[in-house]
Amino acid sequence: FIVLLPGCWLACPNGPADAGTTQRVVTSRFSGLAIDGFDPVAYFVNRRPVRGLAEYEVWQKGVVWCFQNQGNRAAFIAHPEIYGPRFGGYDPVGVARGVTFAGNPHLFVIFRERLYLFGLESNRDAFIADPARFLKMASARWPILREDLAQ
Repeated sequence: FIVLLPGCWLACPNGPADAGTTQRVVTSRFSGLAIDGFDPVAYFVNRRPVRGLAEYEVWQKGVVWCFQNQGNRAAFIAHPEIYGPRFGGYDPVGVARGVTFAGNPHLFVIFRERLYLFGLESNRDAFIADPARFLKMASARWPILREDLAQ
């Protein structure tokens, strides 16, 4: 289900993401797709995770992104900084604590028009309780953590 909160909305998980944590953008170990093949624009349009289709793929930021339609693909190409998950899809609470672990495409929050993915439901809940605190800490640590990730 979806819960609307002031300034953000989220969905409950459907299962864990099996993604690599050595890339600057969370990428599935098995498919090589960014955020496990989910359409990053769909989180904004459909307000839920939607798997993209191979016919609407695009190569960007060193990985393949999938989209459910041409419109979403075009929106992402025009504004990847808006539609791509913040911190490359890594859990922002983990990033704030100085560690990188993959966010789950089913555990997400849209806050101030940005997509955040979480590896743990408890991290998502903590973020919702105080997003400004976690974003300040994560933003400070992300440049160093990102450099440690493989390109």
